[in-house]
Formats: sequence, C-alpha cells, structure tokens
Amino acid sequence: MLEQLINLNLFAFLLIFSRIGSAFMLLPGIGQQFVSPNIRLTFALLVSFVMTPVLMNTLPAMPPTVAETSLILVGEVLIGIFLGLIPRIVMAALQTAGTVLSLVSSMANMFVLDPISEQQSSLLSTFLGIMGIVLVFVSDTHHLMIAAITESYTIFIPGGPLAVGDMADVLARKTADSFRIGVQLSSPLILTGLAYYVGLGIMGRLMPQLPVFFFGLPAQITTQITVIAIALPGMMLVFMTYLENNLINLAIP
Repeated sequence: MLEQLINLNLFAFLLIFSRIGSAFMLLPGIGQQFVSPNIRLTFALLVSFVMTPVLMNTLPAMPPTVAETSLILVGEVLIGIFLGLIPRIVMAALQTAGTVLSLVSSMANMFVLDPISEQQSSLLSTFLGIMGIVLVFVSDTHHLMIAAITESYTIFIPGGPLAVGDMADVLARKTADSFRIGVQLSSPLILTGLAYYVGLGIMGRLMPQLPVFFFGLPAQITTQITVIAIALPGMMLVFMTYLENNLINLAIP
C-alpha cells in the first residue's frame, strides 16, 4: 500500500513538474538566460511541490505501460511550452516598439546586448524590455503567470487530446497582436518623426544652402528623446494593461 502511494505521488509530481517546468523555462523574467538555471529549476520544483496536493485529484491514473506514460509527459511538456510562449510573445511587443522608436529617432545603429530578447538589439529596445520586466515584478503580474499555469488544468486535461490546431491558431493571433501593439506603442514618435521629416524637407527645398543632415540630426535626436520621456508612462501603462488582459484570459477559464 505504501509503495503504491509513493508511486502515485511521484507520478503526480512528475506530471505537474513537466508542465510547470516547461512553462517556467520560457516565462519572461523567470525563464531568461541571465537567471541561473539552478534558480529556475529550484523555483519550478518548489511550485510543483506546492501544487501537487492541490491538483492531484485532477490527474489521471498512472498508465500501465512506459509508452503511455511517455505520451502523457510529452503532452504536458507541449502544454507548458504553449503557456510559456504566450507571455513571451506578448513581451515581444516592447521589442517591436523599441525597434520602431530607434528607426524614427535615428538611433537604430546603437546596438547593445538585450538580456530580455537574448540577442543584440537597439538601445531603446533593451531599455523598454528591462523596464517591462521590472514593471511585471513590481506590479505582481508574475502571480498571474503562475495562476494561468495552475488554472490551465481546467482547460488542458492531463492525458486528454491536444488541440494542436487551436494552440497554433492562438500563437499566430498573439504574434499578430503583439506586432500591432508594438507599432501602436511607438505611434507618438512615428507621428513626430513624420512631421519632422516633412518640415525638414520643406526647409531643404526653401533653403538649398542649408546643411540639412548636419543641422537636422541633433535636433531630431533631441526632439525624439523629449517625446519618449513624455510618452513613456502612457506607453508602459498601455502595455501592462495589454499583458494583464492576456494573462487574465489564461488564468480565468
């Protein structure tokens, strides 16, 4: 009896850890490369240990064969990857916004290592990404990420069939929405840059002897930095609202 109970608990823990660990591998902030793998693993194990008694009644019985057990574990891993990709795709809106801002402000050639996107990126993209991660933890939005993973057991039943088509459709829609939100976040600078370029072109036609590039670049950078400082609180407020709405849709079935 004791041996059966131990085996059942270990199977339940392994099943829960497969989904939670896969999601934590991709979640923004928690799953970034600058976070130590040992810390990520420890955090995933602790959350799985806490959630095992709560979710044990919703889990299927341990299959009699290794093949069936492997299929269930692979399905849980895929679900965890899906749940971790959605916040990561939403966070990519800041990467899109920063790239557009860099282009319209003539700072696109200023590349630094972005710890959020884990690649070389523009300075403004890195700045917005780090600010987004800070706001996620300051506003306790990461609790919604964990709640979304926990509540996913009411939507994705362990051992049930995977809705691969629906999951792919959701990811495609979230990617399109992320790009749209990123462009919308950068709209103040797009309008400012367009007005500036039109005015600079008119000045160049009216005064051919004016050194347009020598005169225009410092003024453009100064103007765009000022507009960014003014519009930044509103941009981040819109982004955090967008992120919270997506996480709430996952956390509330």
